[in-house]
Amino acid sequence: MTSLPSRTGQGRSGTLPHSAFRERYLAVRALTLELVETLNEADAAAQSMPDASPAKWHLAHTTWFFETFLLRDQVPGYRLYDERWPFLFNSYYEAEGARLPRPDRGLLTRPTLAEVIDYRRRVDEAMVAVLPQLVERHGDLLELGIQHEQQHQELLLTDIKHLFALNPLGPVYRVKGEGEGPATAAPMHWIEGAQGRVDAGYDGPDFAFDNEQPMHSTWLAPHALASRPVTNGEWIEFMLDKGYETATLWLSDGLDWARREGVASPLYWRGEGREWEHFTLAGWLPVDPESPVTHISFYEAEAFAAWAGCRLPTEQEWEAAARDHDPGAGVQLDHAAPVMPRAEHGADRFTSLFGNVWEWTGSAYRPWPGFQTAPGAVGEYNGKFMSGQFVLKGGSCATPRGHLRASYRNFFHPHQRWQFTGLRLARSM
Repeated sequence: MTSLPSRTGQGRSGTLPHSAFRERYLAVRALTLELVETLNEADAAAQSMPDASPAKWHLAHTTWFFETFLLRDQVPGYRLYDERWPFLFNSYYEAEGARLPRPDRGLLTRPTLAEVIDYRRRVDEAMVAVLPQLVERHGDLLELGIQHEQQHQELLLTDIKHLFALNPLGPVYRVKGEGEGPATAAPMHWIEGAQGRVDAGYDGPDFAFDNEQPMHSTWLAPHALASRPVTNGEWIEFMLDKGYETATLWLSDGLDWARREGVASPLYWRGEGREWEHFTLAGWLPVDPESPVTHISFYEAEAFAAWAGCRLPTEQEWEAAARDHDPGAGVQLDHAAPVMPRAEHGADRFTSLFGNVWEWTGSAYRPWPGFQTAPGAVGEYNGKFMSGQFVLKGGSCATPRGHLRASYRNFFHPHQRWQFTGLRLARSM
């Protein structure tokens, strides 16, 4: 067996008792199954593009993570559910050997969805049986597995959305609820940000991913951030002003990408002028001009910021602004589309920093000073992707509640936009 230390380099697991860890583990695992309840066998097996994965693959891969790094590596005598399946459900861990190429995941008509669900059940039974020992000896690794599954819950939703959007029938994943409608967007105003020496990164008692560490000092020049994200209505004004056609607003790579791909609106939009609809997990719905724009690339966010005479915030500026805000206070309305929440009280308060749309920053995804990868395969979790990508902050309407922090670092390539990605403006002072 491969030996891994209890400290994975991914942060601390906290001091949850065994019973609480068991409840949390089972709750997270149950939520993933709940997310696929409305899918049929074909829905769960299809792959819409190489960046996305079939729902069935997400169900199996998250299970493979627990089976591999906890049961196989830490429990003497454990026998794999199926010795052929690690090849199918390893994602990118080179230390774990050969694996199915990512673009081929949609070819896995077998195992069936029922077999994958049985795989989850069998692994959960084995995990629960040894959970006290795992909590004592490998609590951080167990916590990493739980957090990893929460990340895949969001990916599962966004991948289903991309798949269903390609279907001419416009399938509904989940009917939109009858809850309170979206608010009118408050007028955007500027809030002066922290300046001088500030701390960035994480050094607390609870879990954090390795790419959030270590905490370190950084220097911020005078700046201000917008009080809320950019709205759909503001984005329509950008389009009407020929923002997608004005080369001087765009980075060279971005302009090449937009022309090559024929990009002239956010992903999932169709219409013209001021009349647009967009595809959501509740099917095709009218674009609400008051809600945050989403499904835009870094290139589009950069162009909009230039059009507005502003810029994107740096990761450190965004993090400093968010440190005194509740990361669990975001919106989550049926996973259909982000909405603009009621404005917080006070002109000096930000709206919708967490849990609405992932906000692009202008910061490249690179390691913090002193960053170290963990030993073994789990060291491949974040560090090896620190090239050619940009940081997003704040989480989205599809991010599980309780999963976010001000220091949380999401990252994607500048052309990617199938996640719930939006922007908040910044300016130097």
